[in-house]
Amino acid sequence: MTRASLDKQPHEVASMFDDVAANYDLTNDVLSLGQDRRWRKEVAKAVDARPGQKVLDLAAGTGTSSLPFARAGAYVVPCDFSLGMLREGKRRHPWLPLTAGDATKLPFRDEAFDAVTISFGLRNVHDTDAALRELYRVTKPGGRVVICEFSHPTWAPFRTVYEEYLMRALPPVARAVSSNPDAYVYLAESIQSWPEQAELARLLQKAGWSKVAWRDLTGGIVALHRGVKAA
Repeated sequence: MTRASLDKQPHEVASMFDDVAANYDLTNDVLSLGQDRRWRKEVAKAVDARPGQKVLDLAAGTGTSSLPFARAGAYVVPCDFSLGMLREGKRRHPWLPLTAGDATKLPFRDEAFDAVTISFGLRNVHDTDAALRELYRVTKPGGRVVICEFSHPTWAPFRTVYEEYLMRALPPVARAVSSNPDAYVYLAESIQSWPEQAELARLLQKAGWSKVAWRDLTGGIVALHRGVKAA
């Protein structure tokens, strides 16, 4: 399997990410023109991890996204369902407690974490509602969720340019830097088919989260959603 279908069958998506694990972080940096580093800094600010807190970093891939939480003194659990990503992460960061897990059936007890977060992974889960409910289940009362995901630019002319980049410019760039360029064609298509900002907020509320809000980054290319589990 080189390219996951848009019905997001878990074994196909996992296989696709296994294939791109070695160069995944570098490829993302190139394709986002370096913006992914800024986006991840904004995630770290929003999560606001504190010493002694427990943070779940879902769809953590190689664990790169987990490092800011660890540096803040939190106990962070990077979780992903791609064993290839986890193996690469273990090679790079052997001290991280990398954990294999399905977002729709998390291998953690109820109310285990002070904060839960997922960056650029929710749209690859085959059941978004189930994943949001699972994140809610494993969060302590008063805990928080932060979701960073590709979204839809709010200014129409910019949106047109961005969609052209996704479908025309991204594939040749991916061919130059990725071990599996077809995977990035899938990712571009999955971005286009993903719900808009207000719809994702509605899904968070449906899963039980309160105080749901979002803000756009880079003109809406990415949206940062937040919510709280009522105490």
